[in-house]
Amino acid sequence: MLRLRCKAKNGTHLMQGLTHQSCVQELKDKIEELTGIPCDVQKIMVGYPPSSLDLRSGEAHLKDYPIKSGDTLIVEEEKNKPQTQTAVTKGPSLDLSPVLERHVVPADNSCLFTSVNYVMEGGVYDPACAPEMRGLIAQIVASDPTAYSEAVLGKTNEDYCTWIRRDDTWGGAIEVSILSKFYQSEICVVDTQTVRVDRFGEDAGYTKRVLLIYDGIHYDPIQKVVPNSDVPAQTVFSTTDDVILAQALELADEARRKRQYTDVNRFTLRCMVCQTGLVGQKEAREHAKETGHTNFGEV
Repeated sequence: MLRLRCKAKNGTHLMQGLTHQSCVQELKDKIEELTGIPCDVQKIMVGYPPSSLDLRSGEAHLKDYPIKSGDTLIVEEEKNKPQTQTAVTKGPSLDLSPVLERHVVPADNSCLFTSVNYVMEGGVYDPACAPEMRGLIAQIVASDPTAYSEAVLGKTNEDYCTWIRRDDTWGGAIEVSILSKFYQSEICVVDTQTVRVDRFGEDAGYTKRVLLIYDGIHYDPIQKVVPNSDVPAQTVFSTTDDVILAQALELADEARRKRQYTDVNRFTLRCMVCQTGLVGQKEAREHAKETGHTNFGEV
């Protein structure tokens, strides 16, 4: 089964029921059903940067085209093509240079999970993914109590599995490491306070890389976008692309200069269970150890 999306003027749609054995006409019919663009005027593009597919042979199979599971197909009406070409060739005023940016997700205790899901799913925000990802991590940890011992986790294997499933706990380095292995992808976390990159899965030989930005307490996904265009955001990069790491560090440095980070050693917290005031991550950790309270809010 091919997991595809198509993006048109009326939004992004999930395309279900297609396989590599499906023929081109089935694809076109599905696109017409979802977008309202008639088969004979569909311009279908794929890849980054997007390139048009020659789909004149309706009986050809999708396996003969560079379409793979996870792709987003961009669909336009062919009659708009001359207009689009004129705009691109005419204008130095129309800037189609891709830029790297932070995509902000809610600060709801599950920002790490929604951020990782966002980059792995090619730029789709799904707030419902967090419980599933927490459960997945608990499953992986429970299945290997030797690798995930109390010395590694800071609590017993069983306690950790109960803890990580709760929706008021935060993910961090342990969870990023587990998700890197699960997705077979290098996950690079760019820190805005220190302007450094922590590369999880760096030595595992993975071919793909995704990027998150971290401000001391909150994670957001990083994506590459073409401003003012319908081109889908790029969230997965090659591990050979070191330019993207340099650009991510520039993004972090800009955030640091604007003081868009939280100093975890100095920020003021309140325990939301007993209302005790605390300063910094160390006091919060000690309070949690003494009381079992782990629900903190920044003051």
